[in-house]
Amino acid sequence: MRVYNFSPGPSALPLPVLEKAAAEMTDAYGTGQSVMEMSHRSKDFKPIFEKTESLLREIMGIPANYKVLFLQGGASLQFAMVPLNLAAGDKPGQGKKAAYIDTGIWSDKAIKEGSKYADVQVLASSKDKAYTYIPDAPAASPDTAYYHITLNNTIVGTRWDKIPDTASIPLVSDISSCILSEPLDVSKFGILYAGAQKNLGPAGATVVIIREDLIGKAPDWTPIMLKYDTHSSEGSMYNTPPCYGIYMIGLVLEWIKNCGGVTAIAKLNQEKAALFYNYLDSSKMFSSPVVKQFRSLMNIPFIFKEQDETKKAELETRFIKEAASAGLLNLAGHRLVGGMRASIYNAMPIDGVKALISFMEKFES
Repeated sequence: MRVYNFSPGPSALPLPVLEKAAAEMTDAYGTGQSVMEMSHRSKDFKPIFEKTESLLREIMGIPANYKVLFLQGGASLQFAMVPLNLAAGDKPGQGKKAAYIDTGIWSDKAIKEGSKYADVQVLASSKDKAYTYIPDAPAASPDTAYYHITLNNTIVGTRWDKIPDTASIPLVSDISSCILSEPLDVSKFGILYAGAQKNLGPAGATVVIIREDLIGKAPDWTPIMLKYDTHSSEGSMYNTPPCYGIYMIGLVLEWIKNCGGVTAIAKLNQEKAALFYNYLDSSKMFSSPVVKQFRSLMNIPFIFKEQDETKKAELETRFIKEAASAGLLNLAGHRLVGGMRASIYNAMPIDGVKALISFMEKFES
C-alpha cells in the first residue's frame, strides 16, 4: 500500500514516474539495458540527456543565454562553487564583496561557506524572530559580485513573496525546495541552483542554471571540478554525471508537462497549501508559526498551542507515531527546530493533504 510521504527530502515522487522507471528498469527505450548501465557518452544515453535538458528549458522558460548544468554534490556544494566562481580573489582569502540575506538554516550555511572565499556582507536577517518572516532586501554596494537569497526555506517554511531588484548585481538563489512549484522568471537571476531530491527527482543530481557571462570567472587556484566552465565547456560530461538521476528528472519533467506545465502545477500547489493553512488557522490545537505573507507553498511547519513544554513534547511524539500508523509519514519537524512539518511538494496529491487534515481533526477531537 502506498503511503502519503511528507518528507522534506528525499521526497515523494509522482507514481506514474515510478511506474515508468520500474517498467524500464532492465530495458530502457528498447536498448536491452538499464539506464544505470549505460555509458554517459553512449548513443543510447545522449538522447535521454538532451531530452531532459530540452524539457527543463521549455518548462522553466530558460533563455538561450543560460547554460543548464547537471552536477553532483547537492545544493551544499553550490554554497562554495558560487563564491569561488564569482567572488574569489587571485589568492585564497582575497575575495570580492558578496551580499547575502539570512532567512534560515540553509542560508546561514551558505553564508558561512561563502565567507571562506568572499567578503560576505549579510545585509538583512530574520533570525531575530526565529526566521518566521522574510526581511526587506536592502541595496548592495555597486562593487558587489553577487547577491544571494534562498527563495524557499525548507526548514522554517518561508518563501520570498517577491523577487528583490538587485539592479546590475547578479542575483543568485538556492531554489532546491521550490523549483517548478510555480512560474519563475529565470532572467531575473544570474544563477539558480537546486538539489533534485525535492521536486525534480532522486537524490544525487544537482541542477545549475547559469547566465553565460558569469562563466569563466574562477581564479586559477580553484579546483577544476569546482569551476563552472569545466562543466559548461564539456556539456556536463567532464566526468561521469549522475546518469540515472538525470533520466529520472526527465521523467518528472514529462509528468509536469502532461499535468499542464508549471502554471497548472502552481494552481494545485496553491490549493493544497490554502487548504492546510486554513485548517491550521481555524484549529484550537495546532497553529502555523510563520507570518502569513511569507508562508511557503511547499514546506508547512506547524506546532501545538500547548504552552507546557513537557506536555507539548509528549503530544508531538504521540502525534508523529499515530500519524505514521495511519499512513502519514515523515511529519517530524527538523531536528534543529522541532515541532511538525508537512512538505507538500508537486508529487503530493491533494488527497494526501485532505487525509492529513482529517487525521488532525480526529486527533484534535
